[in-house]
Amino acid sequence: MYRTKMNELKKWKNTEDRKPLIFYGARQVGKTYLLQKFGNQEYKQVVYINFERVEKMRSLFLQDLDPQRIITNFEFYAGFKITAENTLIILDEIQAAPKGISSLKYFQEEVPEYQIIAAGSLLGINMHPGESFPVGKVDTLTLYPMSFYEFLLAMGEENGLCRILREKHFESLNIFAEKFKEYLKYYFYIGGMPEAVAAFAKNRDWKKSRQIQNKILKNYRNDFSKHAPKDILPRINMVWDSIPTQLSKENKKFIYGVIRKGSRAKDFELAIQWLTDAGLLHKIHSVSKPVLPLISYQELSIFKLYHNDLGLLAAMSKLKIQTLVESNQVFEEFKGALTEQFVFQQLKLNEEFSINYYPFDSGRYELDFLIENEDGELIPIEVKAGENLQAISFKNYCQRYKPDKAIRTSLADYREETWMTNLPLYAINMLTE
Repeated sequence: MYRTKMNELKKWKNTEDRKPLIFYGARQVGKTYLLQKFGNQEYKQVVYINFERVEKMRSLFLQDLDPQRIITNFEFYAGFKITAENTLIILDEIQAAPKGISSLKYFQEEVPEYQIIAAGSLLGINMHPGESFPVGKVDTLTLYPMSFYEFLLAMGEENGLCRILREKHFESLNIFAEKFKEYLKYYFYIGGMPEAVAAFAKNRDWKKSRQIQNKILKNYRNDFSKHAPKDILPRINMVWDSIPTQLSKENKKFIYGVIRKGSRAKDFELAIQWLTDAGLLHKIHSVSKPVLPLISYQELSIFKLYHNDLGLLAAMSKLKIQTLVESNQVFEEFKGALTEQFVFQQLKLNEEFSINYYPFDSGRYELDFLIENEDGELIPIEVKAGENLQAISFKNYCQRYKPDKAIRTSLADYREETWMTNLPLYAINMLTE
């Protein structure tokens, strides 16, 4: 399956002042598959070491962090001579090797010609004790679950629906709207975890994909027990279990009392931080004013939490396959929670975006998303799950602040109006590119 992150890996390879790369991502989003595919396509040789599986290599960095000694041991392990110009060294699950992350500093300073990618889950790398992170000495990339565009690629639509999105054929968007909507329903159930997508792409096996999702959710919970501090483990589980309920409220602001009656921030803030550091949940803040830069106006105590993957959220929410065939009900299910999660997940793929939301007029109105892009534009985004496109909050915002660009995303056809553009849900990636 093709991942668009391949383009950024190729760009890293061809960068003149390239540094060792840390390739982040939550567990099971496809890091190992993509790196091995990249290595096999772009290099004559690949040295691949998984430190969780190859126990004898874990002590490699303990003697000292001399890069030449370490490279020699890589050669002994691989069984061939490493040439810097045409060998990719992949250090997978780097967090399992003490001082492995710290060693990257010395590769950059002393032997920058070697091409090294260290991969690991955010869970492991962000919470690895006793490590000195090589600030300024590494490049970084983050892999997320598969986007809707990548899902369409896996469905064999490279020269069909994907081409429409890629080349921005707006007229064709409307012509093929029903086909796009059908695939969008599938994505709401399957999501973007590569193993679940692969099972569905192979033979449209809904049951198998749901079994894979449940297995991933079980593995995540096992990871909580393995990595989390014991004193906050019960609260991590409580926050995690509350996410479907939090997002299915009319107002999706995170409410501590939903977890446990009478709870306050101090009871769960460490658990929330742990889950966001692990890349399993994502936090977006309310802003007090729609003014640049948005970070200056973030209300740090007021936020929403989104899941890492739409399909996993659907599995946690017990979404039934029957819902998919009942017209467009899936988009409005759980008060539009899945639709808002979908839009967030596609926006998150552009790491240059600062994603926030904006309640105004004393909470009477709320703008679903307010993003600051890499060009310093403020773009309001209204998400509509159903066919009713009345959006009082969105219209009031646009009349008051007169943004240069405003986006409503819904199931309606693409169209431009004087004050906003209706971008179909299935084409939201056009905004992120």
